[in-house]
Amino acid sequence: MGIIDIIKEFRFKKETRMTLDDILLQAGLVTGRISKEQALNIPAVASCVEIISNTVASLPIKLYKEGEGRVEEVKDERVNLLNDDTKDTLDGFQFKKALVEDYLLKGSAYAYINRYRNKVKSLHYVENEKVAINIGIDPIFKDYDILVNGAIYKDYEFIKITRKTKDGVTGKGIIAENNEALAVAYNSLVFENILLKTGGNKKGFLKSQGRLSKEAIDELKQAWNNLYKNNTESVVVLNNGLEFQEASSTSVELQLNENKRTNAIEICKIFNVPPSLLEGKAKEEEYNNFIKIAILPILKAIETALNKDLLLPSEKGSFYFAFDTKELLKGDIEKRFRAYEIGVRNGILQIDEVRYMEDLKPLELDFIKLGLQDVLYNPKTKEIYTPNTNQKTNISLPEIGGENDEDRNPRESS
Repeated sequence: MGIIDIIKEFRFKKETRMTLDDILLQAGLVTGRISKEQALNIPAVASCVEIISNTVASLPIKLYKEGEGRVEEVKDERVNLLNDDTKDTLDGFQFKKALVEDYLLKGSAYAYINRYRNKVKSLHYVENEKVAINIGIDPIFKDYDILVNGAIYKDYEFIKITRKTKDGVTGKGIIAENNEALAVAYNSLVFENILLKTGGNKKGFLKSQGRLSKEAIDELKQAWNNLYKNNTESVVVLNNGLEFQEASSTSVELQLNENKRTNAIEICKIFNVPPSLLEGKAKEEEYNNFIKIAILPILKAIETALNKDLLLPSEKGSFYFAFDTKELLKGDIEKRFRAYEIGVRNGILQIDEVRYMEDLKPLELDFIKLGLQDVLYNPKTKEIYTPNTNQKTNISLPEIGGENDEDRNPRESS
């Protein structure tokens, strides 16, 4: 090759430079929005999602009918679809768990309602990533279509559970809302993984006082590659004129453990989960706050969505879906039975109702226990009954002979 060819090759050779994003991506670090899979790689995120979704999914959903001053539970096939068999590949527990996970992380969860006329035959969970929303342009009279694999569906064909929504069909999840905080935690996890792979050795570069030959450079690269393999024993010998310059800090210098604990606490705040609950050290007050702040809003969001999308127009106003929150006390038998005792003692519950809640055979005792010390008042007849003395008094009728002659007004007697 002549000197002219070398000059041409040098002039037309394309120079490639790596940007900062390229370097970070090559190292496995996230520079943009993290994905759902990356977020679930963070232990605190996975634990919070797991405990919230398991708590909600373990609660049964019931259908009630309200009317004429009373509320009664209704047996319906839709309840079986929600709690037991969805007639899809997922059972009731997995169905609710998947919906809650999408609701938290992506901001919206969807389930297709397979109807035949007015009867719901099956419920089908659809992943958030598989759903596209085509929203109309009118900001007042909102309208939208739901697209799945190119097929267009109407809004009434889907159950839609949304978080922080402005249109009722799309929401904002925790990943989009707290992307920076989650990215910091994920990058810390990736950096820790890199440290383990390199045996904890610092990164850096070599400074040479003179020009090195290609053979010397290749030899140094090979020796340095062997040094950063944590499964081998290797030593790099620096010849005269070579100096190693550090370009990174160790995990101790970066306070990696302290930062991991801080990040975990901040993530728990995002999910409204007490950190002590994940450690198994939560007190009763902390657990109650977790139920009120983290669980009850999700239950209400699901109930509202079911009442809107799963009830017939003729049923709305008198029928409603609701979670049976008594299941939250199933793990604390002492607290549960104490609540039953208070309910039976005050006439709120009957013994057979309590036995039904505990899946026990009824005793067929159809009565409410009353004490002789109580005074009973009937607001309709305005009658007071005292069981201890077996006497009735009507407070709307004037008492006869109830006043003494000395207390009467002389003018009235005349």
